Amino acid sequence: MIQYNPKDWITFIFRFHESDTFRQLMPMMLLIGCYAGGIAYLEIEYWKLADSSHVKNLSLIHTTVGFVLSLLLAYRTNTAYDRWWEGRKAWGTLVNNSRNLAIKLSAFLTDEEDKQFFKKIIPTFASVLSKHLMNEEVSKMLFEGLDLEIDHHEHHPNQIAQRLFQKANELYATGKISGDQLFIINDELKSFTEVCGMCERIKNTPIPYSYSAFIKKFIFFYVMTLPFGFVFSLGYYVIPVVVFIFYVLASLELIAEEIEDPFGTDTNDLPTPKLAANIKKHVEELL
Repeated sequence: MIQYNPKDWITFIFRFHESDTFRQLMPMMLLIGCYAGGIAYLEIEYWKLADSSHVKNLSLIHTTVGFVLSLLLAYRTNTAYDRWWEGRKAWGTLVNNSRNLAIKLSAFLTDEEDKQFFKKIIPTFASVLSKHLMNEEVSKMLFEGLDLEIDHHEHHPNQIAQRLFQKANELYATGKISGDQLFIINDELKSFTEVCGMCERIKNTPIPYSYSAFIKKFIFFYVMTLPFGFVFSLGYYVIPVVVFIFYVLASLELIAEEIEDPFGTDTNDLPTPKLAANIKKHVEELL
């Protein structure tokens, strides 16, 4: 995830990073420019259409359709950002509940071996969840020092959460914590699975294909028809104008595509490995 100063306008304007939409759209922008230039040449030099031609009225359609397109793109971008922010809130909940669980256990437990177990397994859940969401292999090195066997054919985070509950129940059964204390930590224990489910819902439920495909087609045909009407008022200046309009519309769609799945390796995806590392640091300090 890119860290930046939101007040540094100069950097935003003149810096092009790897995932910048300008870089990604450059080939298409060149093609659109050539296409617009070709339409301008045909209408001005070859067909020599008069100002009274009905083709000139196509710009009226673009005015109406452009308003509808702007509403669709606004909804698309907002929906994608909501998914990104919901993922961030889920991981914020995991960070807070990991700390709270560590704080409560540090007060409840007197056996150093039990503390060491939770000191290792709480951060392990965050690390495994991060890798699970990014479709990465879970290394056995994560479980070093734990009496923990992971079946790689089953749900990894669920196995860690199950071991957490089993250990908490074991502490209660052996009298190391009371029933009231078990009840106090129950919300934190339960939240691990809830956070996992929330993240999986975001990851496994993409924007409906038909909706996303329709917007792309809408943008394409809208831009492809722009030069026909605008040539009458702009002449060959229609080339940079059409290219700029395409850049704005396509960039909004690209940004929405990138942030709608916040669990990955894209530049603007959530830094889940860093959040997992912070959980590890804080839990080790507390226990």
